[in-house]
Amino acid sequence: MTLLNTCTDLNSLKKMLKFTALATLFSASFSVFAEPVEIKFSHVVAENTPKGQMALKFKELVEQRLPGEYQVNVFPNSQLFGDNNELSALLLNDVQFVAPSLSKFERYTKKLQIFDLPFLFKDMDAVNRFQQSESGQNLLNSMKRKGIVGLGYLHNGMKQFSASSPLVLPTDANGKKFRIMASDVLAAQFQAVDAIPVKKPFSEVFTLLQTRAIDGQENTWSNIYSKKFYEVQSHITESNHGVLDYMVVTSNTFWKSLPGDKRKVIKAALDEAVAYGNDIAAAKVDKDKQAIIDSNRSEITYLTPEQRAAWVSAMKPVWAQFEDKIGKDLIDAAVASNK
Repeated sequence: MTLLNTCTDLNSLKKMLKFTALATLFSASFSVFAEPVEIKFSHVVAENTPKGQMALKFKELVEQRLPGEYQVNVFPNSQLFGDNNELSALLLNDVQFVAPSLSKFERYTKKLQIFDLPFLFKDMDAVNRFQQSESGQNLLNSMKRKGIVGLGYLHNGMKQFSASSPLVLPTDANGKKFRIMASDVLAAQFQAVDAIPVKKPFSEVFTLLQTRAIDGQENTWSNIYSKKFYEVQSHITESNHGVLDYMVVTSNTFWKSLPGDKRKVIKAALDEAVAYGNDIAAAKVDKDKQAIIDSNRSEITYLTPEQRAAWVSAMKPVWAQFEDKIGKDLIDAAVASNK
């Protein structure tokens, strides 16, 4: 009986070992032939912009560091979603990463309206100091309850005014139609100089300018050059009146679905890609501005200190208009970053 039991145990052991070996082989084979997880990164600008280059660098780094496991597909120029619906698509998991301008988050948090306040930041160094401060970093988490996770700030640069006629003093904007992003602060900014703000998608701006459906717009040198706005705008005023930056975001659902070790690799790749994009943004300011000058398609207006002061005086009251929604402490922290 003992010998029989022993034989039975040995047979059971052999069967178990055989099953385990087959299971391991099957698992290994499945891993080899499994399709990589697709990560869709959608954005609305051209590939030769800082955002476009950042997204491509992110794709390169993720696929390099997680080969065969994750595949990043980048969709530029509103190919997949426009700037009016990319955040909705993110929350529906139709796309996993987007990098909207900070103005686009108004419906999810009022605090990010701080970046639309006119003449708040002296230059990009001040913007960067604020974004990297405790106050700025806390803003990355300001939409978590709405399902959106902020992962980093991407620079584009300071904004300039453009129009079909010279903009030297605030009165020059009276009655003119300016395209703006869907931002109440930006609407108030133009209303402060008796202009007419028109909320339209970024993808429509060139046609609107070309057909004279609007008189002007505000944008960075990078966007004005890459989207050829300078070809249909005879005048650009170097106002540096605001900042156009982006926040790279994903959904809380997607972010939590990633295994911890993979999430760490993907976040590191994103941080490196954002730093890469920010370096490009800094370099492109002077390069793209000079390219526009060399084209002789637009006349550049450089404001005197007195002329700039007139614009500041006209638009700064917008700060008080939105102070309760943004928070005075946050505005004070931003002002302090200029020092």
